This record gives sequence, C-alpha cells and structure tokens, in this order.
Amino acid sequence: MSGSRGVVVTGLGMVTPAGVGVAPTWQRVRSGVSTAGLDPELKGLPVDFSCRVPHFDATAHLGHALTRTSDRHVQFALLACEEAIGDARLVPADWEPCRVSVVIGSGMSGVGNFITQHLRFLDKGPRHVSPHLTSASGPSSAVGLITLRYGITGPAFSVSTACATGATAIAVAAGLLRAGVCDVALAGAADAPVVPLLASGFAQMRALSRRCDEPGRASRPFDRERDGFVLGEGAAVLVLETEAHARARQAPARARLIGTAMTSDAYDPVRPDPEGRAAETAIRRALDEAGAHAGEVDHVNSHGTSTVANDAVEARLIRRVLHSPSVTATKGALGHSLGAAAAIEAACTVLTVQSGIIPPTANLTEQNAGEEVDLVTGTARRGQVSLALSHSFGFGGHNAVLAFGRV
Repeated sequence: MSGSRGVVVTGLGMVTPAGVGVAPTWQRVRSGVSTAGLDPELKGLPVDFSCRVPHFDATAHLGHALTRTSDRHVQFALLACEEAIGDARLVPADWEPCRVSVVIGSGMSGVGNFITQHLRFLDKGPRHVSPHLTSASGPSSAVGLITLRYGITGPAFSVSTACATGATAIAVAAGLLRAGVCDVALAGAADAPVVPLLASGFAQMRALSRRCDEPGRASRPFDRERDGFVLGEGAAVLVLETEAHARARQAPARARLIGTAMTSDAYDPVRPDPEGRAAETAIRRALDEAGAHAGEVDHVNSHGTSTVANDAVEARLIRRVLHSPSVTATKGALGHSLGAAAAIEAACTVLTVQSGIIPPTANLTEQNAGEEVDLVTGTARRGQVSLALSHSFGFGGHNAVLAFGRV
C-alpha cells in the first residue's frame, strides 16, 4: 500500500447512544450490546423504541444561551468537535485560522427544532416563532457555530448524502487537504432524527424494525431474522491533517486516511441497486487511491443497517469483491443515526485500525445462505488490521467508501 498524499487522523470526538465521548462509545461497541430501549417520546406509535443519547444535558455542556438557540444535532456536533480538537492536541489560539477547514454534514439537520417551532406557530401565531429558527436549524448551522467558536476562517460548509453523509464529509475534507487548501480539517456529521414525525415516516416505509417487545434485539445487521433498523442519533468528528502538518507539531496520529471514493447508484430513491455496481466501483476506486488491492483488506466496518435489502446487497458485494475480511456492523449496538452513522462508523474503524480490536455485531445469530461473510460475533476479535474499509450507502443511491491504514 502506497497511501495517498499524506492525510492522517489525529483526533476523534463522538456523541452516541452509548454516551458523550469516544470512551463510552468504543466500550459499548466492543461489548456488542445494543443501546436500544423504549422511548417515551415515541409512545403510541407503531414503533416505540429508539437508540437515544442517554441523559443528555446540553445546558450542562454548552450553557443556557447556546442550548436555547441551537438544535439538538448542533449540540452534538459542538461537543464532538470539542473532544476531537482536544484529542488531537490542537490549540485553536495557536493555529492559522485560514488554514483550517470545517466539513460537517447532516442527513436531516434541525428537524426537531423545525417541528417545535411549527407547532408554536400553529398554536400561538407568527410572533412567537423563535428568531433563531433558521440559524439554529439549517443545514449549515453546526458549521457556522463551529467556525465562530474556534475562529476558523478557512473553507467551511455542510454536505448531505443521506446515510452516507458522514463519510462524504470526511472524503471531501480529505480532498481539501490533498489540494493544499488547508492543513487541518474538522470533518464528520451530526443528526438528531428521533422525533415522532420521522419515526412515523420510516415506520410507514416499513424501514424500522417492529420488535417492540424486545427492542434490545431489534437491530440485527446481516441476521436472517432482521426486519429493519432502529432509529438513533449522535455525531462524530475526525480531525484530519496533512501528515507534514501533524509531524511538524509532533502530534501522534491514530491512523492514515489512504483512500476515499464516492459514487451514485442512479437506481431508486430508497432501494439499493441489487447488483451493487456503483458501490463496487466506490470500493475499487478507494483501493486504487490507497495503492492497495482487494486481497489486502483486513477488515470492513459495514453499512449494515439491519434491513433486508441493504444487508443482502452489501454481503454479496463483500463476498464478490473482497477476500474474506473480518466484518462488523456497529448499527447493531448504536442503531442508525442517519447522516451521522457514517461518521461514527469511520471513527470506530480508526479505533479498530489503531487498537487491533474488531468489535462484534450485536444480535447476529445466523446469516442467510449466500450472504455469509466473516462477521465478528459474540465477543471482540483481536488481530492486526493494516487496511480497513468503512462502507456507507445512503437513500438516493449515495455510496461512500473510506480506506484507513495503520500509521
């Protein structure tokens, strides 16, 4: 493997249904135990459970003023950024602000805040709508607050490619670094989609699991009894740097980002191409950029939604293209946080490469014939991972693949 133009991951930050921070998330993912549980806000709906960030107190973390004027997904993004910057040992007062970029995406942006303000509009009239509605909830609201908080003046924008958003943001940020536009990039995604309206919409699509009597066993990627995903929420941010910049400040890297690729199915608004043709192209392009071949892939952090169609296509794709890598699906433990999921999974892939610990897939008991891949089950597996892929496939046919290598 030759690597690709020297991009390294020097920091991670996460907010997930396992808790606030990388440590509780990584511990829960390694345990292979689901975070799903009954959700009082979804009571009475066809699906009344979710994977929520537990006991989240935004005011305690961010203060009253910022909490009052920001959507939940923005709060997640701010906390993930704060942890990632600290983990990377970056001091914002010392960096060159025009050489730092921010690419933070969201699948649904401020849907919760929009719904709250719409209900207030209907109940009390236009004068009671918050003046912070658009700045608190728009697609770029998290990006704007991050640049303001840290004085960043380099390129900053949001991306949205449905469930592939987080990986797309990371790939775009890596492109900025390789193009010489910046030295440091904060990249990832945040989403807070666990609201009754969206839960009802996904339930009507029959995309959600209906295991209301056992929510902890509902998200079961690649299992023959899978019946849909569990709605989740969260955020993850990676600090990406040029290798030269990280070396100059003597910052240790967690992993190298050695390949990225994005493609589109052009097949269906929600269903994946059953042949996985464009997804296969993305895998091959990411490997080409990494200077690697399929036989060198040790591990795949899969998209693994726990839906019948997606898991079948992805399993066959792995069987066809790669040479029996270990596979895990973190959505079994954390649920599906839509746009944020790909960023969370990228962070978990970095941790796997760095630690040699491959997390198990929660709730997997038996795979369908013709879909068998080397899924890690039960307990975590240990072994050196020199090259790992993180696959993300979103509604609308968005495909994004990230290739990470050891430092």
